[in-house]
Amino acid sequence: MKKFISFLLVVIMVMGSFAITSFAEEGEKVMKFNSDGKFRVMHVTDTHFEDYNADPSCWAIGYACDKEKPDIVVITGDNVQNCENPEDTKRLIDKLMTVFESRNIPVAVTFGNHDSETGAMSREELMAYYNTYSCSVSVDDGEALSGCGTYNIPVMSSDGQKVKFNLWVFDSNDYDKDGHYSCVQADQVEWYKKTSDELKAANGGEKVYSLAFQHIIVPEVYDVLKKSDKKVLFSFDHMYNEGEYYYFDETQKNYGTLNETPCSGYENFGQFDAMVEKGDVLAMFTGHDHSNAFGVQNQGIDIVNSLSTRYNNERYSTLYGYRMIEVDENNTSDYSTYAVHWYDMLTLREALKVEDSYGKEIATKIAFLGAFQKFFDGFYRTFAHIVTGRQISYPER
Repeated sequence: MKKFISFLLVVIMVMGSFAITSFAEEGEKVMKFNSDGKFRVMHVTDTHFEDYNADPSCWAIGYACDKEKPDIVVITGDNVQNCENPEDTKRLIDKLMTVFESRNIPVAVTFGNHDSETGAMSREELMAYYNTYSCSVSVDDGEALSGCGTYNIPVMSSDGQKVKFNLWVFDSNDYDKDGHYSCVQADQVEWYKKTSDELKAANGGEKVYSLAFQHIIVPEVYDVLKKSDKKVLFSFDHMYNEGEYYYFDETQKNYGTLNETPCSGYENFGQFDAMVEKGDVLAMFTGHDHSNAFGVQNQGIDIVNSLSTRYNNERYSTLYGYRMIEVDENNTSDYSTYAVHWYDMLTLREALKVEDSYGKEIATKIAFLGAFQKFFDGFYRTFAHIVTGRQISYPER
């Protein structure tokens, strides 16, 4: 039934509150703004679960959920890796999904380039397993579209009377035939355009503002970074064009930190151009590039990368954390967001108050070692600004 969620919610808008009640009775989760008019999304990406990091990562993600209280968690791929058989893959998925199931937090999942890489489970088999959890609001689009995990999640008004906002979730696929990173395909772009038009028509001709989530960033990110034909300090190579180097352009709208090359897909089937044309997408949120926590604006759309959300031994600084996004029902044409590094998630005082011994151990490491890494991270950025005369980091949006 989940594959019909978009169609059913359009029907809901037309039929009103009776349809809403009927839909909810059939067991589907309907996202809606809270009574205070807010809707909070947690972006989790690149968890890269293996046996050594799954349990501590789950503790950190659970602590973040308890602190932030998101209305939905969107997970954008590279969730579980290096599993050679379905049993191990499922066991790690169980650990991740139990974090949200135990807290009754809805979860929307799509995939990255590593999820089905070993061949132990296909994307379709993975999605079917994620959907055995009652907290999952993910959709298997079947054979209708390329990949697996391209769908939209309408967000109802706080009174449940109309669709007020929308979340797009795209499978940006894994690799093209030549081994480059892939992208959202042409049929997925056409589906987006068609569904966007349907939402607009059902909303009395007014576009429904939205946010988009996927694993791999769009190549248009380079259009609003500054290009150099020679390597300069704290610049990054273009993913595919030899001899091109990029860094923040001080004349553009920037926020957060760019720490590595944006690894976009090689091909481009017009996804970003379609979103500019429709005018309903405020921002695109991606993962894939683990240490990047930045945003740039291109033609009115924010292109935003989020940190890898995992515990990875003793490293807590610029590489790991999560992102929060909030939308206000009274002004859905804008949103607020901030990235949280593990080292900013809790203080040492808070860590020492954690009651369970395992959690206290993880929390204390994050807080104690993170304090040192936060200091050196700040020193690094100050040094870069003094040496280059430009910022490599900007305040959050």
